[in-house]
Amino acid sequence: MHAPSDLRASAAFTPDSGQAWVRLALALVIGSIGSVGMWSVVVVLPVVQAEFGVTRGAVSLAFTLTMAGFGLGGVATGRITDRFGIVPAMGSSIALLAVGYIVAGLSTTLWQFILVYLLIGLGTSATFAPLMAEASHWFERYRGLAVTIVASGNYVGGAIWPPLVNWGVQSLGWRSTHIAIGIFCAVAMPIVLALLRAQIGGAQARNHDSAPPPRIDLALSTNTLTALLCVASISCCVAMAMPQVHIVAYCGDLGYGVARGAEMLSLMMAFGVVSRIGSGYLADRIGGIRTLLIGSVAQGFALLFYLFFDGLTSLYVISAMFGLFQGGIVPSYAIIVRESMPAREAATRVGIVILASVVGMSFGGWVSGVIFDASGSYAAAFLNGLLWNALNITIMVALLIRARQRLVTA
Repeated sequence: MHAPSDLRASAAFTPDSGQAWVRLALALVIGSIGSVGMWSVVVVLPVVQAEFGVTRGAVSLAFTLTMAGFGLGGVATGRITDRFGIVPAMGSSIALLAVGYIVAGLSTTLWQFILVYLLIGLGTSATFAPLMAEASHWFERYRGLAVTIVASGNYVGGAIWPPLVNWGVQSLGWRSTHIAIGIFCAVAMPIVLALLRAQIGGAQARNHDSAPPPRIDLALSTNTLTALLCVASISCCVAMAMPQVHIVAYCGDLGYGVARGAEMLSLMMAFGVVSRIGSGYLADRIGGIRTLLIGSVAQGFALLFYLFFDGLTSLYVISAMFGLFQGGIVPSYAIIVRESMPAREAATRVGIVILASVVGMSFGGWVSGVIFDASGSYAAAFLNGLLWNALNITIMVALLIRARQRLVTA
């Protein structure tokens, strides 16, 4: 039973208000900082591989464990958010992120480095799925837009962090760069979290108590729909991982240099921000399922272009296209969850589906490295991504048909 102060704080808050937009801005800032855990390993991958003298597939396991920590942590911090609010969940993540980076900079073997990135993934977790679910309680009319703006923190970080990390590696070395990132997160993120806590007050994340009911009924149990969304999420993210994880190394192999690859990754993420915000605007009008399907089809076309064009200018253009096409896919799952499932379990359910996306990204990043080691080329890895992307499209089409049938028979 909630304390009276909590009830008064919750009652005083109005969805879509100016206060909601201030909360949203703070959530975007903290998400942008905390998302460094998703991108640093991508940039340092070639340098770490060279220092330890290992295969591309072996060093890619660091990304795999990052994503594993990110996904598992998202479920755990999602449950914490549903019960206690976003502030405690975020506080635990900040501590893990700071410690993880400092310890990574001190690692002396590849396996130490890889295992520490599990902590970094855990530290990054609360800045995505729980934060998206939390923001969805602050808005009604602009819920889709709010969810995608928060999710854009991941891509804002992806546009800013890769060039900064690359500069740090070139100037200070990858070890000192990791330690510096850990210190920065330990200082900057608590400041933003304190401001967010002041805005939330005693209500914490309990705005879901008065949230509106689901908008659509697919005539599926919550668990069945969650399972279908998980399979769809895995398949689209196996495809998504190929360019995001390996574009830096791919450019190095083509002779363009890792700096060009870092720039392409940054460009990809910058256009991903546009895609995410645009997809939220679109989802508020046509729904999450249709929005996700459009993004998945477009992502497939971008992957196809990678197979046929490898010139420097072409790769810049395709990377921008890839970011523009796929940026709205993952947050669309959070929108679908809110449209079709009870609000009281939103953070947990979103966390589960995002965990599935992490499984897809982890497997996709790792298997692409393995395919490269086996074939000496990334062509087969791009083709593998296309096949997985087709599975995602199939599931989304099936859900869309089911939704239309329910509308007709209703």
